[in-house]
Amino acid sequence: MVGSGVNTVDERRDVTAIVLAAGKGSRMESRIHKQYLELEGCPLICHALAAFERSPVNRIILVTGAGETEFCRKEIVEAYGFGKVVAVVEGGRERYHSVYEGLKAAKGCQDVLIHDGARPCVTEDIICRAMEGAARYKACVIGMPVKDTIKIADEEGNASHTPDRSTLWQIQTPQAFSYGLVRTAYDRLFENPSMERGITDDAMVVETMTKQKVHLIKGSYENIKVTTPEDLEVAGVFLRHHSVSAAGLEER
Repeated sequence: MVGSGVNTVDERRDVTAIVLAAGKGSRMESRIHKQYLELEGCPLICHALAAFERSPVNRIILVTGAGETEFCRKEIVEAYGFGKVVAVVEGGRERYHSVYEGLKAAKGCQDVLIHDGARPCVTEDIICRAMEGAARYKACVIGMPVKDTIKIADEEGNASHTPDRSTLWQIQTPQAFSYGLVRTAYDRLFENPSMERGITDDAMVVETMTKQKVHLIKGSYENIKVTTPEDLEVAGVFLRHHSVSAAGLEER
């Protein structure tokens, strides 16, 4: 059964957050990778990192693009004082390759939260709900029920049928799991390269490679992923509205 989760975090659990900043953002129409574009006074990635820094997670693993680890360590982690970032690791060719590198660096924790750094409007409350969901269900994803009617298209571009909107959710991040569960799922995925095609998120890896069901936890319609220039403007509005910004972190 889907639900909104309960914001009661067991702070005795050892939880690591993996924040992904390895994308190139080709749809942003910018030579600068989207995670480094300025948003409300600081690089976009800083907003997600700041939310996890304030949250009850124990540590953060930052996953970067090829050749960007030193830049992120100095210009992001050290410059903005992210004390919970314990490792900056290089990602891989696809998102799931980057997640796997993050999982290997997170070895030893009880639960892990995996978050797209291009979602700057994530909040401490959402993070806490994901943490509670991981402890309670072993696997959960943040998302929201869809508000629009969805059409399934055929090969000719015609609408073939309309699924029941009440059963549809748009999935966000963080996605939260028992570490052993998600690590086993990813290990199995990389042992079977033929299964890699079509993988779009971490829940899909768990669903495909294990028998574990993934619980749905309500996030926020404001927890958007910045993909286009318009998204950057919208994210700025949401951040200003809630006064959530990493710009207040003391630069070092």
